[in-house]
Amino acid sequence: MSVIFVTGTGTEIGKTVVTAAVAALAGPRVAMLKPGQTGVAPGEPGDAAEVRRLAGDHVAVSELARYPEPLAPDTAARRAGLPAVGPKQAAEAIADLAARHHPVLVEGAGGLLVRYDEDGHTLADAALATAALGLDVSVLVVAAAGLGTLNTTALTAEALRARGLRPLGVVVGSWPAEPDLAARCNLADLPSVAGAPLLGALPEGAAAHAAPAFTTLARASLAPALGGTWDAAAFATRFAPAERPVT
Repeated sequence: MSVIFVTGTGTEIGKTVVTAAVAALAGPRVAMLKPGQTGVAPGEPGDAAEVRRLAGDHVAVSELARYPEPLAPDTAARRAGLPAVGPKQAAEAIADLAARHHPVLVEGAGGLLVRYDEDGHTLADAALATAALGLDVSVLVVAAAGLGTLNTTALTAEALRARGLRPLGVVVGSWPAEPDLAARCNLADLPSVAGAPLLGALPEGAAAHAAPAFTTLARASLAPALGGTWDAAAFATRFAPAERPVT
């Protein structure tokens, strides 16, 4: 019964599209949970609905809470006067899903250490609480492509290991159509700073597709460890920058 937490090195870097790509290739029993959806009013489609739109109707999607303002879950819950989601509640919901689904994908809000409740609990705490229930837990890190991503990826990986959590790998959430020098170099450097393999790169604009075309795109953009055919070494070679001439 595997549980994959999907976290980002920041906001708006492609967590939802990566979650959808993994879900699209994960088989007919996959489930996706969003513990705290922010920035969405009642009745509006959130990230869970977007995952189902992209990956297909076979994905069982759910939320534990939603808050109207686009803020950290703890802040959004407090301002809305609504209950926050703590790690125990999240872990119990995940365990319930894991009894019926495989795998269970848990998409966080923002980065790994964004606060979910007034006690300062984070997605990492939810992952630890889930592991304490005997479930196999790993964390997939979604990173940006360009300048600055090495630092935020290294910090995320360090925070995971300090808590005894296993980084499954790194996926670039939005690979630009015309990558600059930093993005090209980062393909070689991201696995090193993360201490985990590079497991894919979703092209920018991937969310413009929907199932089944999105599934085809996902297969070509994720590594075999996530059900795809993407080759990290070939991709890095393709975009490797020319050596700077020695003067």
